[in-house]
Amino acid sequence: MKKTLTALIFLSMLFAFQPSAPGLASAQEQQVRPALLEQPMPDFSLRSYQGQEIRLSSLKGKNVMLIFPRGYAGPDRWCTICHYKYVELAELERTSQIRRKYNLEILIVLPYPRETIEKWLEVIPDQMAKIKNWKYPENLDQLDEKGKQSVERYRRLFPKDFSVSKENIPLPFPILIDADHQVSSGLGLFTTSWGGSQVEQNIPAVYLIDERGILRFKYISQNTLDRPEYDYLLKILEFIRQKKL
Repeated sequence: MKKTLTALIFLSMLFAFQPSAPGLASAQEQQVRPALLEQPMPDFSLRSYQGQEIRLSSLKGKNVMLIFPRGYAGPDRWCTICHYKYVELAELERTSQIRRKYNLEILIVLPYPRETIEKWLEVIPDQMAKIKNWKYPENLDQLDEKGKQSVERYRRLFPKDFSVSKENIPLPFPILIDADHQVSSGLGLFTTSWGGSQVEQNIPAVYLIDERGILRFKYISQNTLDRPEYDYLLKILEFIRQKKL
C-alpha cells in the first residue's frame, strides 16, 4: 500500500512539473527554418488578431497564401504600400471570392503584439486618404513639372482608388500575431534595418503553399516598391489548381 501511494505521489509530481501539451507543441512548432521550394512548408502555430489559434499544418487540403507585410517603414511611420495591398486583396476577395474559387486560405503575418496590430488596422482609413491626396492634389494645376511627375508616379504605384471608413475596416483574413518574431525570423524576414530605415519590420514576402503543404512559390521583395501583383499570384494558383503537381 505504501509503495502504491508513493508511486502515485511521484506520478502526480511528474505531471505537475511537465509543460502543458499546447505549450510543448508551440515550442516545437516554432523551430521554423527558411522555406525551400518544392519542399514541405515549415509548420507553425500562431494566434490571430481575431482570436483563433491557427496551425499551418491544419490547413492541409487547402491552398494557402501566406503574406508578410512590412509593417513599420520607419519610426512611427507605417508602410503605405502594405496597407494599400492589404485593402486591394480584401476588395478582391469581396468582389471575386478568390478563397472559394481557388480552395484558398489567406493568412497575414505581422511581427508585432496585438496592440500594435490594432494600431496598424486603425490607421488604414488615413493611409487610403493619404494616397488619394497624393494622386489627386487640390493644387494639381499649380504644380511644377517635378510635382506633376510625382503625381503620375503615385497613380501608377496605386492604380485603384479605395475608401475605408473607421467604422468598417476590412478583416476578411486571419491576421497572425508573431510578437516574438520567431516565425518571421525563422524564415529570414524579420529585420531592424531594411529599405533605408532602422525599425522593427519584415521584408515583404508572399508564399504560396499547395493542398499537400508543399511550398510552390515564394517572393521576397528587394525593396519596398517590389511587390507581386495579385493577378500574377492568381495565375500561379490557377496553375496549381489545374495541375495539382
